[in-house]
Order: sequence, then structure tokens, then C-alpha cells
Amino acid sequence: MSEERVYSEDEIKNYLSEKLPHWFYENGWIRRKYKTSGWKGTLMVINTVGHLAEVAWHHPDLAASYGFVVVKLQNHAAKGITDKDFLLAEKIESVVQWQPSNEDNTLEGTPEDPRFKYIKYD
Repeated sequence: MSEERVYSEDEIKNYLSEKLPHWFYENGWIRRKYKTSGWKGTLMVINTVGHLAEVAWHHPDLAASYGFVVVKLQNHAAKGITDKDFLLAEKIESVVQWQPSNEDNTLEGTPEDPRFKYIKYD
């Protein structure tokens, strides 16, 4: 198995600004804070990230509270940010931020009623 390419800080910041604008680089990690509408939404985001990470066999650090989840990614084996981090971040972003009601399909998405909203979309 060949060594994975570890990106420089400038390369990471450029990648994030181009492809993952709500993510940022700090202390060796790429990070994203997802704001939720309460505990139910927080758990749904955690479970979504957990499923995607396990399928990808890449494991983020998570911090959670009533109204948010922070996702931190770093390739521990490579001791830096690699393609694995970027690809998992992109997948997490696409699933957590998915809004079916913005697409031309029959899926409605959650109602605007605060009783049913669970995530605060960007």
C-alpha cells in the first residue's frame, strides 16, 4: 500500500474554499459545524455522519450539543488531511444538507413548521 498524499495548509484552504465553503481548517483538522433545531436533529446528524464514516472506514471526531454537531476530519494514519478527508466531507455535506424540496421531484422535504424542522440549512 502506498503512502497517501498529505495536503499542505494552503492546498487545504484552497480546496475548502472551492468545494466545501462551510468547512474550515484548524489545528490539523477540517471542520464543519451543523446547526440543528434541537436534540432530535442533533441525533439525526450524528447518526448520518456515523453511517457514512463507517461505510467509508474513516472515522471523524464529533462534538455535539442540543443545537449543533461539530464534525472534525483528519487522516490519523497519514497524520494530516488526505483525499479520504475531502471525499468523506463532501459526502457528509451532500447528505446532511440535502433538501428534496429544492429538486424537481415528488419528495417534499420537511415542512416549514418548527415542530418538524430538524436542521438549519445554510
